[in-house]
Amino acid sequence: MILVTGTTGKLGHAILSHLIDRGAPVTASSRGGVGASRALDFDRPDTVTLTGVDTLVLVSAGEAEDDVVIARHEAVIAAAERDGVAHVVYTSLVGEGDHLAFALAHRWTERRLQQSALSWTILRNGLYAELFGSLLQWSGAGLTSAFGEGALAAATRGDLAEAAAVVAMDASAHSGQTYELTGAPITAHQVAAHVGVTLIDITLQERREQLDHAELKPFQPAMLISIHTAVRHGFLARTGDDLAGLLGREPSKTVAVAAEVLRASE
Repeated sequence: MILVTGTTGKLGHAILSHLIDRGAPVTASSRGGVGASRALDFDRPDTVTLTGVDTLVLVSAGEAEDDVVIARHEAVIAAAERDGVAHVVYTSLVGEGDHLAFALAHRWTERRLQQSALSWTILRNGLYAELFGSLLQWSGAGLTSAFGEGALAAATRGDLAEAAAVVAMDASAHSGQTYELTGAPITAHQVAAHVGVTLIDITLQERREQLDHAELKPFQPAMLISIHTAVRHGFLARTGDDLAGLLGREPSKTVAVAAEVLRASE
């Protein structure tokens, strides 16, 4: 049986849907055990049981400080070791993202899996095209961006979910592999042109001032600024063939997906 964690989130839900569509023996899990899903609360390690699970798709339990995320991942990996899980597929962060403010928990989890007795596959997901579109900001003056001329090798959430499902269905064939899952590089100016608006470039300081007035969790401004400066200075533009190889087709066009999110936020 395949078990997917975090299925109340967008990525986990999409992975689950792809597996169901392929007729895989799969079950969902979530913190509260919504609907027919198995209840797995990573913040209560003594309650995490994975008996009967052959392949675990561990969707990163982010949206928290590093120590919290690491403790959550330790709880589920320890349970996988104890309960006889054969293989863990982990949704990590693209290798080019080592300098991002949320990279540490991902790299810790990769190392933890590599040092375990478990069979594993690491999916280093590129940043979402949907996220890129959401980080372009409308203001009274129009559309603004702190990305400058920098490009992002983005991927769509749907493509990343499909790739995870492909791996989970034939886990042993991907044992010990680390895949860099990115699409063609896109820029903020390309997204703006697709929407048909003029883009106003702003500085990182101006973007930080915008974030100061947003309702964010304490750790989020640093994370978001790290994305802006990494793209702006060319650290997230490298692409490769791993995503296309797993999908058996060319990845989806990310400019159009980012533009759709941008239009919805207008």
